[in-house]
Amino acid sequence: MDTMRDRFIAITSQLLAEEPRLAVVLADISADGFAPARRAHPDRVINVGIREQLLIGAGAGMALTGMRPIVHTFASFLVERPFEQVKLDFGHQGVGGILISAGGSYDWPAGGFTHMAPGDVALLDTLDGWTVHVPGHPDEAEALLREAVDGDDRVYVRLSLQANRQARPVGRSTGSTGSTGFSVVREGRGGTVVAVGPMLDNVLAATEGLDVNVLYATTVRPFDGAGLRRAVGAGPGADVVIVEPYLAGTSTAAANEALMELPHRVLGLGVGRAELRRYGQMEEHLAAHGLDARGLRERITGFLRG
Repeated sequence: MDTMRDRFIAITSQLLAEEPRLAVVLADISADGFAPARRAHPDRVINVGIREQLLIGAGAGMALTGMRPIVHTFASFLVERPFEQVKLDFGHQGVGGILISAGGSYDWPAGGFTHMAPGDVALLDTLDGWTVHVPGHPDEAEALLREAVDGDDRVYVRLSLQANRQARPVGRSTGSTGSTGFSVVREGRGGTVVAVGPMLDNVLAATEGLDVNVLYATTVRPFDGAGLRRAVGAGPGADVVIVEPYLAGTSTAAANEALMELPHRVLGLGVGRAELRRYGQMEEHLAAHGLDARGLRERITGFLRG
């Protein structure tokens, strides 16, 4: 199976030939992959070098002229480093664009903490009007990318090397706000677990044999509060666990708001705030944050028994 980033490069290179207003802005990352597209479309595939503030500014400037920019680099360099430009050049100026990251929370541990971005979605959550997609498979990444290209809004697509074995539908389309809707993967009565993007396989393994709902989310903003309310039902209360591949608790407030009229408890699982200073491998980081199947089962069962 190809990676999400490989699929993104291949599909975007095709779309450049089909969509005359589409442009790609790079900051060295993935420049080799886009080399053929840059030769074919030198005025619409731009590499600004390692200048991430300029990366965002150039993309927003293209949007002001009516183009549909795709802006791409590692998540830490796309959201965290140039956050002021994301806030002002896109948000304040009211223009749309597609930010597509690579690297996830710790896809390349050898790069150190500079190349890790567990707080990217939480940071974007401080801004208004962003749709946030977290695909769990290259097929899902492709579907979400194609949908984003057709729109004019502000979209963040978070790509990762971690992927589920099987692609699933990315949700119902709601027009300009993108694909939303949590899909039901497993039904039960003893609680609800929301698995975001590449967390699904581990969540399914962790909840095997448990009497719980499992919902799958590839779009986390807008948050599907209505879908969550349907899943928990009309009982006297609700227990909800949200498993996200980035900062733990990022979507806890959204879940609490969705369930505000119902007595409930919410457990947010994800990447901890403490920095893990040994490089290791991606699988070791998953285990250290309790996001492997074993760690998830221990925390989910402990919460549901409480």
